Amino acid sequence: MAKEFVKDVTGMEEDFAQWYTDVVTKAELIDYSSVRGSMIIRPYGYALWENIKDALDAKIKETGHENVYMPLFIPESLLQKEKDHIEGFAPEVAWVTHGGEEELAERLCVRPTSEVLFGEHYKNIIHSYRDLPKLYNQWANVVRWEKTTRPFLRTLEFLWQEGHTCHETDQEAHDETVKMLEVYAELCEELLAIPVIKGQKTEKEKFAGAKYTYTIESLMHDGKALQSGTSHHLGDGFAKAFGIQFTDRDGKLQYVQQTSWGFTTRIIGAMIMVHGDDRGLVVPPRIAPTQLMIVPIAQHKEGVLDFAYNLKSQLAGIARVDIDASDKKPGWKFNEYEMKGIPLRLEVGPRDIENGQVVLARRDTGEKATVAMEELDVKVTELLEDIQHNLLEKAKAHRDEKTTIAKTFEEFKTTVRDKGGFVKAMWCGDRACEDKIKEETSATSRCMPFEQGQVSDTCVCCERDVKYLVYWAKAY
Repeated sequence: MAKEFVKDVTGMEEDFAQWYTDVVTKAELIDYSSVRGSMIIRPYGYALWENIKDALDAKIKETGHENVYMPLFIPESLLQKEKDHIEGFAPEVAWVTHGGEEELAERLCVRPTSEVLFGEHYKNIIHSYRDLPKLYNQWANVVRWEKTTRPFLRTLEFLWQEGHTCHETDQEAHDETVKMLEVYAELCEELLAIPVIKGQKTEKEKFAGAKYTYTIESLMHDGKALQSGTSHHLGDGFAKAFGIQFTDRDGKLQYVQQTSWGFTTRIIGAMIMVHGDDRGLVVPPRIAPTQLMIVPIAQHKEGVLDFAYNLKSQLAGIARVDIDASDKKPGWKFNEYEMKGIPLRLEVGPRDIENGQVVLARRDTGEKATVAMEELDVKVTELLEDIQHNLLEKAKAHRDEKTTIAKTFEEFKTTVRDKGGFVKAMWCGDRACEDKIKEETSATSRCMPFEQGQVSDTCVCCERDVKYLVYWAKAY
């Protein structure tokens, strides 16, 4: 027998990790597979990814990039060509050693990322400055053999896009790196209502083989940070390893300057942890597969279902709308769609029909409003935009409340231990201090923000002269 009502999730403050697991499974985003650390993305979860993918793909194409597809397997000899790159990924690489019953003459790596594949291809198709820039993007799955996994946030296999571009000059590659980080930042804030900090990774935290890495960092409800997108200036390191050269405008042979940038399904995990509450998901309207769910009340009575379906047709032009005409009780439906984070719920019953009105319930605040039929189209549009705006402002307020300035190491350690969130502190630039901070607090450097400032005169760790303002935090 089907359960009458969906079960409550674990309280966020009681056990945040269990709350997250409850939400992703009970809201039917994922199911666990028979392979450790792998997940089945269910239709609702995949619909979220499709909406993100469609929006990002449009932005990628608007900025002049083309989609391609690279092989899943990388020969070991090809991977070894870029020494820093393979050393950075070595612990996470999955290897194929047999084809059928025969042992392969050369091991094949299941791609953790595709820089080397693009490098090999670019060597074959780039010969002159007239061939540049090459602006390619790939939508694909990748495999990284993680020791500790969690759905969306860190899995053995995940979905993403990875851009790989080649340019004539260092400046053009730099501009590309900045441009694509801005695309990611806009997508997070405008579509997902997730505020981000933009900045540069330290040498320790940058992408293996990169000249430098730019990042957007977001803060989760529990005070941990999440790297939400990265854009890398690769310089000419890969170009030299793979021999990607071109004849420049003066007839001289030059190496290309490259970039790579990626955005993954882990952003769904960020959305869950930034906006969710004790009742489950809270999905921003612009990304929601269903923005408005119609729940008929006393639908067995004559005319109610017909009226509800007419409403669905009427509203289809202004929102992604669905209707639950199942025989489950209204209370079960309310609970179900709150769990799934549907931004707006429309309730309509015989008395509402008689009075020419409906009831609209917001998922973000729980507020209900009675709306006249003639005002419905305008009100639905207004509410969806207000919910989107409210979620972003609420997330910004939470981030600001959880951002603390630390001037001494004792203040730093106390803040990380007792409050969490972002800690803004000065750093001398010495790797030893960065390592000591991680060792003693488990906090890592999240980024050196583009908007630098000085909150103290000495390094938070060693009290020497400072070079950078850094955002630090424990992170997923």
